[in-house]
Amino acid sequence: MTPPLDLLIVGAGPSGLATAIAAHQAGLLYEVVEKGALVNSIFHFPRHMTFFTTAELLEIGGLPFVTPYEKPTQVEGLKYYRKVTDAYGLHVTLGQEVVGLRRLDEPGQAARFVVETRGADGETTPRPARHVAFATGYYDHPNRLGIPGEERPHVSHYYTEPHGYYRKPVVVVGGKNSAAIAALELYRAGAEVTLVHRHAQLSDSIKYWIRPDIENRIKEGAIPALFDTCVTEIRARSVLLRSARGTEEIPAEQVFLLTGYYPDTSLLRQAGVRVDEKTLVPEHDAATLETNVPGLFLAGALVSGKQTGRIFIENGRFHGEAIVGAITGRVLTARS
Repeated sequence: MTPPLDLLIVGAGPSGLATAIAAHQAGLLYEVVEKGALVNSIFHFPRHMTFFTTAELLEIGGLPFVTPYEKPTQVEGLKYYRKVTDAYGLHVTLGQEVVGLRRLDEPGQAARFVVETRGADGETTPRPARHVAFATGYYDHPNRLGIPGEERPHVSHYYTEPHGYYRKPVVVVGGKNSAAIAALELYRAGAEVTLVHRHAQLSDSIKYWIRPDIENRIKEGAIPALFDTCVTEIRARSVLLRSARGTEEIPAEQVFLLTGYYPDTSLLRQAGVRVDEKTLVPEHDAATLETNVPGLFLAGALVSGKQTGRIFIENGRFHGEAIVGAITGRVLTARS
């Protein structure tokens, strides 16, 4: 087994990269492992997406995010985080999924943890580390409806782009920003889009510049919206709905279930982290972000559990400084 790292970071999103930068600046021996692409969640955002925030609030490592726009695009975000990774020469290993996390409680061990990762070839690699920081977010785990037909090939929990649905009936399920944006883009690309939402109205969290657009399109009938309505089954070319009006069937050649996402805490639990069953918030110190398991830290949206609207890149980018500060102040001496 290789010598233990001072810090192993799970997840190469903005919070994970910010943690790596802090570790790099502190002279720690560290590595970032990521099962997908660099900033994998952003990579899977809609291709023409514009961030909700300005460029300076997405910056990490003190490197400026230059854009001619008020709010940068997804493509610009991908380019920026690639450049940051290269500028710092960050130790990032892609295509390595974490499949196990084991605590080492034996006296005299140089490492506290062994993290097992698996590559595309199916081979597993043990990675010993004194400290581990999970920055895995939540975007990989959609909230499923658990209805018949949810696994059909024309059903997706992720929206990418609208062109392929020109003149096709499309159903978008959800009532927050992602559903509103998808419905608007699909409508403007010529799709016959219907919005279905289980509540009586759109979410209050919809951004102020999106709300009037979607509300006006609904009001004028350009985007039919069915509120207080649930999807009960997805068929080959239609969906079944249930509401106070009764049951109905509407055509759908594509269905986007944009019903939110949740963090996977199974590996944290495996290591002994206590997780609130209702909120999925792992027990942690708010200042240091260390969990109830010594040496095991959280970064980014994972801190907030199901409340995914609490932690964004804007505030999660500072978690790395807190984590590395806790490590170097208590255990390690920074290398020159």
